[in-house]
Amino acid sequence: MFIPHTNEEREDMLRDIGVNKIEDLFCDVPKDYRYPKLDLPEPLTEMEAVTHLQELAMANESTRELVCFLGAGAYNHYIPAAVDSLLRRGEFYTAYTPYQPEVSQGTLQAIFEYQSLISALTGMDVCNASHYDGASATAEAGIMAYHHFKGKRTKFILSPSINPQYRDTFRTYLGGTESLKIVGDKGANPLLTPDELTAQIDGETALVMVQYPDFFGRIYNLTQLAEKAHAAGALFGVVVNPIALGLLTPPGEFGADIVVGEGQPLGIPLSYGGPYLGIFATKQEYIRKIAGRLVGETVDTDGKRGFVLTLTAREQHIRREKATSNICSNQGLMALASTIYLSLLGKQGLHRVAEICYYRAHYTAEKLKKNKKYKVHTAQPYFHEFMVETSQPLSHINAHLLEHGILGGYDLEHDYPTLKNHMLLAVTEMNSKEEIDYLIDVLEEIGNE
Repeated sequence: MFIPHTNEEREDMLRDIGVNKIEDLFCDVPKDYRYPKLDLPEPLTEMEAVTHLQELAMANESTRELVCFLGAGAYNHYIPAAVDSLLRRGEFYTAYTPYQPEVSQGTLQAIFEYQSLISALTGMDVCNASHYDGASATAEAGIMAYHHFKGKRTKFILSPSINPQYRDTFRTYLGGTESLKIVGDKGANPLLTPDELTAQIDGETALVMVQYPDFFGRIYNLTQLAEKAHAAGALFGVVVNPIALGLLTPPGEFGADIVVGEGQPLGIPLSYGGPYLGIFATKQEYIRKIAGRLVGETVDTDGKRGFVLTLTAREQHIRREKATSNICSNQGLMALASTIYLSLLGKQGLHRVAEICYYRAHYTAEKLKKNKKYKVHTAQPYFHEFMVETSQPLSHINAHLLEHGILGGYDLEHDYPTLKNHMLLAVTEMNSKEEIDYLIDVLEEIGNE
């Protein structure tokens, strides 16, 4: 390892802090523990280290080598080359948090554009930028609802068909609040319809939260549930798949008060699970209760268009004790990736991507229905994921698929014990007709064993 300090410089530093040699710095550590013998390999040169790391990396398989039909919250979509090219510009890649607007106009404008795009996509008035991922954004919806009612409403209803990781994170965030009740999902039928949640709504309810499309890919009309929540004085929250909103009615049009979701499908690679992007949008009346940053448009003293952090009196860098949540990091780079992606595709392009996902998923389901060894659950309208019931353990099926270069569906038994031998298959625009036919052939081969 290269250490830039000379012996003379080290001696000067030791002299300044009042010791004679480096070993004197550890005199307070018990002698038996000062220099333990570590079971470490011999040191490597830079060239040897790079070769070793490349060998380790080659042991991993990714969607570049495998045909992917795995979704359940993270999806394999095509990312235009311009996204990464623009993202890696030094002005964005190394930019610090934009406290000083006079030197941060590029970053602030990018955030402003992101907020505008997500607000248009969700049909909401305002969007922040941003939370860590869809799970933390969902939890922040609960925190916002709790503070909106000043803790006087303590009941939170979660649909069992919300992503299980999101529900777990929701409980982690709000679990320490006294007398707070989170109901609706634990012990419930995982395939419960949204309208079946209405019986649990009462005057103590702060928030009713559902997913659209839900974790199983199903699409429901949520208008009636929103009306029931509002009639009881509660807020109505919706977890969304942003790609699906290229095709479906935006939640703002059927009464959502809070819209959250995972922004990973919008130009962000799978990356072994992160970093991702938490989407959070809401109505204008709740703007002062949003955690995270808001960027607004203004004019400077010369009348030129400019951008600034807005409502910063409640931001962590000024009045931390007034914040409605934990201190949030502005994931500006991930928000920028989504901004570039949405700008490149435009309204028609996003609609086309969603349309391709929809039709290819339906093509897959119809082909698979012809094999009597599999039961395809498609009674309810669905987007690009659907549930398949198998006669064999999913571990066996997915292992066989992997041998044929296919990353199979998600084993729902991991999160829903009653859904043993149920697989969640995801199809995106990245799955060609040839790949889908190949999946059907391999599944048929397994079914005939």
